[in-house]
Amino acid sequence: MAPRVLISDKLSDAAVEIFKNRGIDVDFQPELGKDKEALVRVLNDYDGIAIRSATKLTESVLRDVDRLKVIGRAGIGVDNVDVPFASSKGIIVMNTPFGNSVTTAEHAISLMLALAREIPEADRSTQAGKWEKNRFVGVEITGKTLGVIGCGNIGSIVIDRAQGLRMKVLGFDPFLSAERAVELGVEKVELDELLARADFITLHTPLTEKTRNILSADAINRTRPGVRIINCARGGLIDEAALRAALESGHVAGAALDVFSEEPATDNIMFGAPNLICTPHLGAATHEAQEKVALQIAEQMADYLVSGAVTNALNMPSISTEEAPRLTPYVRLAESLGSFAGQLTETGIRAIRLEFEGDVAEMNVRALTAAALAGVMRPVLQDVNMVSAPIMAKERGIRLEEVRRAQQGAYEGYIRLSVVTERQERSVAGTVFADGKPRLIQIKGINMEAELAPSMIYVTNEDRPGFIGAIGTLLGDAGVNIATFNLGRTAPGADAICLVEVDGAVPEGVLEKVRGLAMVKQAKALRF
Repeated sequence: MAPRVLISDKLSDAAVEIFKNRGIDVDFQPELGKDKEALVRVLNDYDGIAIRSATKLTESVLRDVDRLKVIGRAGIGVDNVDVPFASSKGIIVMNTPFGNSVTTAEHAISLMLALAREIPEADRSTQAGKWEKNRFVGVEITGKTLGVIGCGNIGSIVIDRAQGLRMKVLGFDPFLSAERAVELGVEKVELDELLARADFITLHTPLTEKTRNILSADAINRTRPGVRIINCARGGLIDEAALRAALESGHVAGAALDVFSEEPATDNIMFGAPNLICTPHLGAATHEAQEKVALQIAEQMADYLVSGAVTNALNMPSISTEEAPRLTPYVRLAESLGSFAGQLTETGIRAIRLEFEGDVAEMNVRALTAAALAGVMRPVLQDVNMVSAPIMAKERGIRLEEVRRAQQGAYEGYIRLSVVTERQERSVAGTVFADGKPRLIQIKGINMEAELAPSMIYVTNEDRPGFIGAIGTLLGDAGVNIATFNLGRTAPGADAICLVEVDGAVPEGVLEKVRGLAMVKQAKALRF
């Protein structure tokens, strides 16, 4: 029986033809994605579903689905897909990471120009029969300073276009290296300096826990008076109530928003604010971009359903059918090591080194490297996948080194990942045991064996009597249940590491108390 694909959002006729030409039974229902109940009734009749942003594939939609194999998102953002739950159901989630880049960058530049010259308001006034020439006195772009928050694919294009407009450009991005900044011609700065110096600020970063409200009330107050702010990235990056207040006070001279904290934004606290331009999430809305991502996702889904090839998957490595059984456990290990290091990294990354020893050195290390990079970068760049991670690392000038060597120690095969930042080098190593589960075997040169779990606490401390009792009592008093407790040290009384598996998320207040223990140097919650 031929595979069946449902298209529940508006995709081009050419995309439909791609499925048909590959022998796939395609059902084109572009309005179905707006009707959750109808979608739930029919979704289990299909092997794949191709969507844009209107279809919401939440846990409740996917809960009773057992036939669906692949979700294809025509575009980069997967905010409308519950990727972890889809993964738990064995459903591959694909996107098209780079199809909208130029279009979104151009929209940001367009909004910046419209904001500088008050074009929308001047248009409304003129068409109303007024001739308010003296009312609309804008500012020049030439010579002004643009602050770009997020210097990845889209941000880099914005930087290039802004330089063509003779603007001075500042860039803030945790993954932007000094060398890549020189290549882009952008001045690499920390966020506080960008806020203090920029005449215009444009955001081009995904929405993660680290970037949510990156322009908070405090951050907006630290901007220079008269700043203008543009957001074509994600709603939730800006505290909308704070931005409205800053517009009303005149501290922010203008704002242009293409995205909102809740969409569709039929009612929003920003609406009616002075000197505000709003567009309905048009960043990717050009004929060229819509066609490009539609054709790309159709090709990717068809390749998978017909031949098993996996491309641009957020939750599945790009590996062949033949090598999958042996390689997949090490892919999980590499991504886990990357996630471990990425969650502990607070400053800009200069280099990443991957060492493959023993039998793993003979495997397809490209997939392992991609998985490790995705793990490192995902805490900040949420939409990164195994295909886009190497490209994003290269864009940010992160040096990558791969080392392969024969077995030298006790383990038949292991991977060590080292992250070099502006301040330090941190390494973590792991292996795969006979049960197929990844294990940590070394952290920062300290030997210890630990299984990774959904919720953990990472502690660096002095090896002194009473530490175990102190942290155990603290967590117990806070109602945090300990599942496993792993320790390692360099020498008696010297530096030590504690890795605690706990049930459920750890409140920040509890972490602060752990940090307050006399022998603790660092404590951080980790999620896997």
